[in-house]
Amino acid sequence: MTHPMRALAIAHQRDAGPGVFADAARESGIELETWLPSETGSPARRPEEYDAVLVFGGAMHADHDDRHPWLSNEKALLRELLDSGKPLLGVCLGAQLLADAAGATPHRAERPEIGWHEVELMAEGRADPLLGPLAGRFDAFQWHSYEFPLPPGATPLARSAVCLQAFRRGVAWGIQFHAEVTLADAEAWIDDYRSDEDAVRIGLAPEPLRQRTRAEISDWNALGRGLCERFFSVAGATRA
Repeated sequence: MTHPMRALAIAHQRDAGPGVFADAARESGIELETWLPSETGSPARRPEEYDAVLVFGGAMHADHDDRHPWLSNEKALLRELLDSGKPLLGVCLGAQLLADAAGATPHRAERPEIGWHEVELMAEGRADPLLGPLAGRFDAFQWHSYEFPLPPGATPLARSAVCLQAFRRGVAWGIQFHAEVTLADAEAWIDDYRSDEDAVRIGLAPEPLRQRTRAEISDWNALGRGLCERFFSVAGATRA
């Protein structure tokens, strides 16, 4: 291949895009194109023309096909990409959609995780090329009410007190926590928390969450950039 490495970012709303993963792409010399399936029927290129695909979060849930008909098409696309062995990285809703495409049905979690919640690596996670360099336990920024079961043939990598937090199947990874989130996007979500009925129901206190996020975000963004750089490294090795 002579062209620079190209990656597709599938975003479901404008304040939930690639975030600091875009920084990782730039640092790695990768052309990152963002596609919003809710606004445009197809990405700029055919999916097979991208060397890697990343799928991000959104306020909708993985089973909201009736409200967002484009979700069904996106799941079908992810199934095709999985079957073709395309390097994939799904975050939050993106991880749930990836799990769905891999044969596991996401469902409502026992309770929402909104804010900073501890994640623990499993033994397989400590040996994983993406998650392995992380601390065995770390606090992660989360904003979800649904969870994904482990897809058939996948390896569990991390979990929280509530649910599975990461899995890998081949060169496809799903992570429940928001490793990509920027301070600007996190603050936009906090500002708008009343639009999330689950955040209201659990009595989210926005100002303490805002202050903790401002204190933690620099280190968190460094973790996210590193994780994404390692994903691009794996994806690059598949191009040969």
